[in-house]
Amino acid sequence: MRRLHVEALVYCISWAALAILGLNLAGIKAGLLLSVGLFIVVMPTSALVLSRTGNFALERGVRWGILVISALILLSVADTAP
Repeated sequence: MRRLHVEALVYCISWAALAILGLNLAGIKAGLLLSVGLFIVVMPTSALVLSRTGNFALERGVRWGILVISALILLSVADTAP
């Protein structure tokens, strides 16, 4: 029996929510950058961390850190946009 990994599901939902929030706050470019752009950044970074350290906790922290930093950047850009 396969087990659902709740943390991975929450991460995916958070990522999608951030992309939708970017679309609403800063337009289509922000939404696309947050969906596709994060994919281009997160996947290689996760692979690099895992291949070098084999530490899943560190990889999880890096992945969530990238998402949090992206959210902070979005909020600061949306706050300063006219």
